[in-house]
Order: sequence, then structure tokens, then C-alpha cells
Amino acid sequence: MSVFVSLTLGAIFLISVTTLLIAFTPLREFIPGYSSSELKKNATVLALKSDSLSKALKKNEIYIKSIQKVLNGELEYAKFNKDSILSSTEETTDPVDLSPSQNEIELRKRVNEEEKLDSQSHKTTSRKKTR
Repeated sequence: MSVFVSLTLGAIFLISVTTLLIAFTPLREFIPGYSSSELKKNATVLALKSDSLSKALKKNEIYIKSIQKVLNGELEYAKFNKDSILSSTEETTDPVDLSPSQNEIELRKRVNEEEKLDSQSHKTTSRKKTR
């Protein structure tokens, strides 16, 4: 019986040590499905760079199309202005209504009432303890 208990405890200890070793060391990167924190950081940086590059590319394409219009004679030179072209490429965001809805107002009132009740109950219990 003692051999069985010692083997069981040894197996549990070995499994737990292995799990902790893999979970808290860089060894977890070798397990499929886990990615390193450096890889995640690099992916985020590259996503931001690609987003800014695509915006710059879009602006340059519109600028080049406008220059082509001037060169082809479709647009008068006096109407050609780089700033106006670049400002037309900027994306406008729709305004967002951030005012609280009726449900939110009711929820806030309910939470405030519950907080008042909680604070009052804490005050009465603390007064009873001090007496």
C-alpha cells in the first residue's frame, strides 16, 4: 500500500512540476497554439504600420489622379491645390451619441440606491461594534 501511495504522490508531483515549468517559462512557446509575447507585440506594431501605410497610399493615389487630371487638361491649374486634395481624402467619422439611454439612467439610480443602503448598513454595523 505504501508503494502505491508513494508512486501516486510521485506522479502527481512530477506532473505538477512539469506543468509549472511549462506554464511559467519560455518552454510554452514550443507548444503549438502558444505564441510568444514578443511575437504578439511585433504583430501589433506591424498592424499599426500597415494601417498608416495604407492611408498614406490612398492619399498619394488621389494626389496622383488629381495631377493626371491637370496634365490631361481636365482640370484647370488654378483649381489645383495639394491641401484641398489631401483634405478631401481625410475620412470623417460620424458623431456618436454618448448621452445615456433611459435604461442606463434607471440602472444608475438603482445602483446609487443600493450603494446608499450598503453604506447605511455598514455604518449601523460599525456603530454596534463600537458600543
